[in-house]
Amino acid sequence: MLSGTRVIDLGSFITAPLAAMMLGDLGADVIKVERPEGDPFRNSHGGKYGATFLAFNRNKRGIVLDTAIAAEKARLLALVETADVLIDNFRPGVLAKIGLEPKALAQRCPRLIHCSITGFGDAGPYRTRPAFDHVGQALSGLTSLMVDPARPEAFGPTLSDNVTAMYACYGVLGALVERGSTGKGRRLEVNMLESSMAFIQDIYMGLTRTGQVSGKYTRITRSQAFVLTCADEKMLAIHLSTTEKFWGELLAALDAKDLAADPRFTTHQTRVKHYHELSHALQQRFRARTRGEWMALLDATDVPFSPVNTVADALADPQVDALGTMVRMVHPTEGEVAGIACPVLADGKRPVQAMRAPPMIGEHTAEILAEIETFMKSKASAPTK
Repeated sequence: MLSGTRVIDLGSFITAPLAAMMLGDLGADVIKVERPEGDPFRNSHGGKYGATFLAFNRNKRGIVLDTAIAAEKARLLALVETADVLIDNFRPGVLAKIGLEPKALAQRCPRLIHCSITGFGDAGPYRTRPAFDHVGQALSGLTSLMVDPARPEAFGPTLSDNVTAMYACYGVLGALVERGSTGKGRRLEVNMLESSMAFIQDIYMGLTRTGQVSGKYTRITRSQAFVLTCADEKMLAIHLSTTEKFWGELLAALDAKDLAADPRFTTHQTRVKHYHELSHALQQRFRARTRGEWMALLDATDVPFSPVNTVADALADPQVDALGTMVRMVHPTEGEVAGIACPVLADGKRPVQAMRAPPMIGEHTAEILAEIETFMKSKASAPTK
């Protein structure tokens, strides 16, 4: 989809690298620019090819440029001139130090789409603070929806980082479409705080519309989502939503006439009000059979359900296998790299058929420098108006 589009990734850690990788998954030529020490995530599991780095850097070529050196800074500017998109996740002010002051860059490269990702935006009292995923989750309100104040502990995957990258990619794609008609680039600004808040629009709408202060049970009570332990200690997830049909089919599967007649559970609103009592009642019943037995029973209904898979279970799930979700790449020196494929199919196929394994530090420096040199020569020989 994005063949012929060049993206320069100046990022490290997750937000900018993931946004650039998503564009690479759609066929863009993504060039990852690193300082000599490399992206800090390279060291996540020891060595320089750590699993966390690999997760966010496939479908890229790699070049090392030390912007503390004037000549290297000039090469970076020349490289950016060859590009359609530039993505960074520096704090405000850093770009000017490496020769890419935004206003000057926009004048020099009017077709460039420059997406700058920050923690808190370019205004306000927090603008220069460092920001990582846990900070974004906490400040945006996400953490308050998952943590028990009586036993506070951090857990779970990155959310703020990932959703910020997705909003950045979304903005870049919109700007590329616009440039197709106007010929002009854009400077896009995406920050972790606002992205994380936008990710939970329903929570904020509940507050502003009804005054509801949400906690860790608010969404699941409204959605009627349950995790139930079966006789073999394996867990099963059920999500009834607001549709009476699903509740009725679950009652039939359980042969639970007593629950059907219970005034606490007769409507969606009463089930929301008495969520914990209903969860307890369902748990008592699901303890009577193994998960496999319950899944066989529920499979004959239209009740939305799933086993609670571990990550390893998910990879082995027959549905995941049928979709071909696992993608395998081979690096010439580091061997096989396996990960989760781009989830967007175009005409029934993955957008990119030949996936490129993440690069080692500066793996493609020579070939990219040669491309820069060719570009500069052609620019110098081009007639001036």
